[in-house]
Amino acid sequence: MKAIQHIAYREISQSIGYSEIEKPIIGRDEVLIKAYAASVNPLDIKVLTGKLRTRKNYTLPATMGYDVSGKIAGIGDDVTNFNIGDEVYAYVDKQGAFADFVSVKQNILSLKPKNTSFEEAASLPLVSLTASQALKRGKLQSGDKILIHAGSGGVGFLAIQLAKAKGAYVYTTTSTANVAWVKELGADRVIDYKSEDYKIIVKDADMVLDTLGNQYTEDAFKVIKKGGKVITLVGPVDKETANRMKLNKVARLFLAWKRRKITARIKQKSAYYSLLLMRANAKQLQAVTDLVVSGQVKTKIDKVFPLKDAVNALLYVDKGRTKGKVVLKIR
Repeated sequence: MKAIQHIAYREISQSIGYSEIEKPIIGRDEVLIKAYAASVNPLDIKVLTGKLRTRKNYTLPATMGYDVSGKIAGIGDDVTNFNIGDEVYAYVDKQGAFADFVSVKQNILSLKPKNTSFEEAASLPLVSLTASQALKRGKLQSGDKILIHAGSGGVGFLAIQLAKAKGAYVYTTTSTANVAWVKELGADRVIDYKSEDYKIIVKDADMVLDTLGNQYTEDAFKVIKKGGKVITLVGPVDKETANRMKLNKVARLFLAWKRRKITARIKQKSAYYSLLLMRANAKQLQAVTDLVVSGQVKTKIDKVFPLKDAVNALLYVDKGRTKGKVVLKIR
């Protein structure tokens, strides 16, 4: 079967190959998905550029991709919740979505929303699970005020919709070109970062969802209330997460040094701070499915590329100016 594989740590255009590989052999608790679409994420760029190079069990060549939608073509002996022919989607917790066929464990798989195309469904898993888990980590409640950075980005546009579904008041930042579209998503106050300073506009927020990192992570503490929450996707590793990762003492001390400014701000605001490491979760993905079917959450695709044009899709995502998601059409 055809697959897009990571073959070397070089420039993006030289780091992947269009390969012929063996079809996956499924385990007893797995299904074989005949892939119709997969989406491209900034996570794929991090993999290619070596930022996740220390991850265990990752060897080259490796089939790329984490989001997939398609039809079930085979089921393992212990699979009871799905049937051959079912239209499904999933966040693949091991790489391999940019391929003709993908194997997925049944406990992280969901039926795709009936009112979406395969391309639309493939755009959802990673970003919707990330947004869902971030809001859950921050214990967002109806009536809370939340600032979501980069509202036109993959995670941002889902987080806005999920936060509004919870009844929160949503501030978000975006560029001038995307203001109108982001308003349509339901954000209560859209801040054009090219002409406005969000730090002046947002006051006493209950939560900040930090998707940008660096100075944005530190500045999040300026806009939250006393006892507020900062959930980051890209900021320094917090103490709780470092312990959960079972890092050695030297690594934990190094991470403590890196987050020293954050630690000071946490104390000043009596705040809760956490780095989110998203995990596959079928129950949460099913909740997203229900919201999509009901019309409370809408998908947004920026561009669709054929699988063989994955290099250009990755280069496009690497520019960091997407409006919604970038998808690879496999069939």
